[in-house]
Amino acid sequence: MSEDQDCHTIAETSTRIPKLTSSVHDIAAEKPPFGSRFLTDQSDVWTQNAWDHVPPPEDQTEAIFASLARQRVAPVPGSDREKYNAKPAKYWDNFYKANAGNFFRDRKWLHLEFPELLTAAQSDAGDVTICEIGCGAGNTAFPLLSANKNPKLMIRAFDYSSHAVKLVQANSLYQDPPVGSIQAAVWDLSCENSLPPGVAPESVDIVVLVFVLSALHPDEWEKAVRNIHRMLKPGGVVLLRDYGRYDLTQLRFKSGRLLEDNFYIRGDKTRVYFFELGRWRSHDCSPLLLFTLTFTDELALIFTGTRPTSAQKTCNTVQIAEESRDDSYNGSLTLFAHSESRDDQISRDLPPLPGVEIHPTLLRPHVPHPPSPPFSIEQLGVDRRLLVNRRRQLKMYRVWVQGKFRKSPID
Repeated sequence: MSEDQDCHTIAETSTRIPKLTSSVHDIAAEKPPFGSRFLTDQSDVWTQNAWDHVPPPEDQTEAIFASLARQRVAPVPGSDREKYNAKPAKYWDNFYKANAGNFFRDRKWLHLEFPELLTAAQSDAGDVTICEIGCGAGNTAFPLLSANKNPKLMIRAFDYSSHAVKLVQANSLYQDPPVGSIQAAVWDLSCENSLPPGVAPESVDIVVLVFVLSALHPDEWEKAVRNIHRMLKPGGVVLLRDYGRYDLTQLRFKSGRLLEDNFYIRGDKTRVYFFELGRWRSHDCSPLLLFTLTFTDELALIFTGTRPTSAQKTCNTVQIAEESRDDSYNGSLTLFAHSESRDDQISRDLPPLPGVEIHPTLLRPHVPHPPSPPFSIEQLGVDRRLLVNRRRQLKMYRVWVQGKFRKSPID
């Protein structure tokens, strides 16, 4: 699991995309921004441990085919699938008992990716309630609490692992927060028509979902989103980050781990899904490399109930300039905002990647969810990083997705 940040985007549109987390890197700047290590010359690949915004190479398709074929030959036996799906919280309890609070690093990058959190923590922000779902050991809640200057900020942290919640409650910051307040409790996001303890309908301003939806069975996504929609105030926002399709982790799964397409069981018996994402196309425009991307359909379907229209699809161009030599920073994100008017020409031109598919549960008719759509898409992004093991001469491609979804305001 990883958390990374920063963005560099230019839109091929008549209007300029609003600044999201950073501007396009100015190669003339004396001190380039963190996270701007761009691979413009393949001969430089072994000079850094990581490169930002790297699309998969042409030969990656063959590796993807081989990995998926190997996994499908020997999936999880049918008799075991029900066991893993029946009581997933039990396996997360075991995970946190074994790893305590030492497995995940604090997500100190959140204020860069999600400036809404930074705004909520300002001294004059007023009454704000942030609900983190899938809080784990508090790696999101506590960095936010440590930086908080807002005495009226309430952080609510929930997880369906009772042991994870105990870890949060045992933290000294939880017991004596410097500013603001925090409460943690056990709650299962996937329960039908459920709200967390102490949370009233339409009382939450921000919901944080970091590597959470991927831990649910796809049949649970709709119930989860309904619960989130119910707790959010009109105009409230969901901040999401999760695993993208064909991430290194997915391709490394061995036999006996595949529950169903793109859904796996880890060695510790916890589950993980890899979400469908856009497709890259490169253009040779040296000294710059240009790439285009289409929208991530699965997250759009989960939160809006429909696939993005051609007007919503993003075909932005990513301008890749010089790389920074700063090794103290280990993250970057290429973000793609909405285009006001686009057609599907690029989507038609791009060849399909192996196994790119929408999960069947998202294509089934759903019970109407008033209002329709329940959320609007403010941001969908793909974070691609090339990690390099220079000693062993290995290239490792990581893929994450990120989004912001706004609850429809009162008409």
